[in-house]
Amino acid sequence: MSDAPGGPGAGGGPGAPAPGGDATLRVALVGPTHPFKGGVAAHTTTLAHELADAGHDVTLVSWSHLYPAVLYPGEQAVPGGAPDVDPFPRTIRVLSWARPDTWVRAGRRLRDVDVVVVVHVVPAVVPAHLALLRAAGAGGAGPRVVVVAHNVLPHEPHPGDRRLVGALLGRADAVIVHSDAQARVATEVGAQRVREVDLPPHLPGGPREPRPEHDGPVRLLSLGIVRDYKGVDLLLDALRDVDGLTLTVAGELWGDAGRRVRELAADPRLAGRVEVHGGYVPADRIAGLMARHDVLALPYRSATASQNVLLARRHGLPVLAGAVGTFPRQVRDGVDGLLVAPSDRAALVGALRRLAEPGAVAALAAEVREPDLAGPWLDYVGAVEALAAQPAVVEEHVDPTASLPLGRVARVRATVAGLRARRRPVLELAPGDVPDEVRATDVLSVDAQALAAADVARDLGLPRAKDPVAAWAALGAVASLVRVLDDPTRSGVVVDESGSGSPFSRWARALGFAPVELELTGRRAAIEVLDVDTASLDVVARLHPGGCTAADVDHVVGQASWALRSGGLLLVTVPVGDDDPEFAVRPADVRAVLARADDLGLALVGDVDGELLSRLREARSTFGGGDSPAYAVLRLTFRRK
Repeated sequence: MSDAPGGPGAGGGPGAPAPGGDATLRVALVGPTHPFKGGVAAHTTTLAHELADAGHDVTLVSWSHLYPAVLYPGEQAVPGGAPDVDPFPRTIRVLSWARPDTWVRAGRRLRDVDVVVVVHVVPAVVPAHLALLRAAGAGGAGPRVVVVAHNVLPHEPHPGDRRLVGALLGRADAVIVHSDAQARVATEVGAQRVREVDLPPHLPGGPREPRPEHDGPVRLLSLGIVRDYKGVDLLLDALRDVDGLTLTVAGELWGDAGRRVRELAADPRLAGRVEVHGGYVPADRIAGLMARHDVLALPYRSATASQNVLLARRHGLPVLAGAVGTFPRQVRDGVDGLLVAPSDRAALVGALRRLAEPGAVAALAAEVREPDLAGPWLDYVGAVEALAAQPAVVEEHVDPTASLPLGRVARVRATVAGLRARRRPVLELAPGDVPDEVRATDVLSVDAQALAAADVARDLGLPRAKDPVAAWAALGAVASLVRVLDDPTRSGVVVDESGSGSPFSRWARALGFAPVELELTGRRAAIEVLDVDTASLDVVARLHPGGCTAADVDHVVGQASWALRSGGLLLVTVPVGDDDPEFAVRPADVRAVLARADDLGLALVGDVDGELLSRLREARSTFGGGDSPAYAVLRLTFRRK
């Protein structure tokens, strides 16, 4: 077990050594991976890749023997050995469900990591997780514990499940769930700190394949393990009343649910219209199956979170789904799919009849949007980082990422000393460590500048940012924290309303701050959401991709002018261009924005005249290339007088 965290080969993030330390987290991710199959194994493996890509030191601690056959009657391993997603290279398969000694030995080797992320699916594995955490010293001087709960309680519960799961979640510093309903269940069984984050895509099967011409009946596809809660039997029963549709059931057939599906498929009313392909569907068959069908059917009786809607969208298919779990959030009913009440036969028959109408499926398919495969992972990794760094309990059980009145914001400041004691190591940057070319106020006029900024951030030891433009915006803001803000103890109240696509909060945490993160929609400012008092904040950030627009930059400047203390910083980015006055500030109006800020007591840090305005003019030709619209990104840093 020499590759385990704390052993040889552990430690040290990518890139050159950072001045004064490294901001990487040492992460032990405990969960299933290849050769185990299924969505949880794929999610765990992808999470390991994403955490490592963000610059953290990650070891995936997995299983050589996971579930007993009574809990998982199907094949546990991927047939043929082909992985659903790329395996994570730093994986150790040292845990065995039947060998408690492996639980303890593995836990002892994790005592020096910063955080243990435990993937929870079924209560039967909880004793192993608890033994591992006790051996690792969790809850004392050992690592923090974040539990990723795919299903807080199983779909088919058994006596004692709540007690077992409650023991695990009660021991965790934080719990991540993927839906509102699961958040409520986690709290009910004893979790002290719960954060809901959308399940990010970990889609098997690669990109879509060309769709062969088809002028026959509408073809439905049911994909994946057949279990009672998935409602495939309901679909077959309803299909007996609707002509003009066919159905393929592709997946393992489990127990009574599988037998029921086979019996219904043999009904004479479905003759020639239903095909049942029992057995695991390997990843390399998924794209072909999707290309040969028209609608993905998900008639679930109950659900927590699922990526099947995203899988359908990747392949251009509308969805027929039960209105349970995350499906109502993912499917635009009547636009790119149909939602039906769970276990409602009449509603399901009505939806099938609608799909059978000429042109109905084509109209739905035309509205299917390609899913965002990268953005949700930025949110997810950011959540893990925040929960690994933040104290488990804030005074009065305040969540630092929620909307807070000023008194509670002040209490967030008081938690920083405890945060720094638990979150190690913290990156120490001196003003001279940041290259001179990284300026507080600057303009991004060519792509090479953004790529260079991302490289500089990695060289400084900051966690990886996937979007180079966001890295450029955040790096200048970090430079201002280090050079301009007078806060050597890192105890200032930093409010970041840049959104999850910005690395600024992650980087501020690496420096030892405890930023309050907000996701805003519409024309609002963080100060309004937080309801803060005059001169109470140290930093307000509004950076790409959630930066200001021409329509709201004056509003944000005005709100910050009275909320910032003397010497506090406002860090904003704004697009500059000529063709969209609601979105982009025209180069000629930049001085008006600066004059407005100056009138409100905000002094520009740096100089926007001369070279900077000249580069704005150059950006027009650089980005425009003729008659097309030209944009640059302007970063402005203001200091409260």
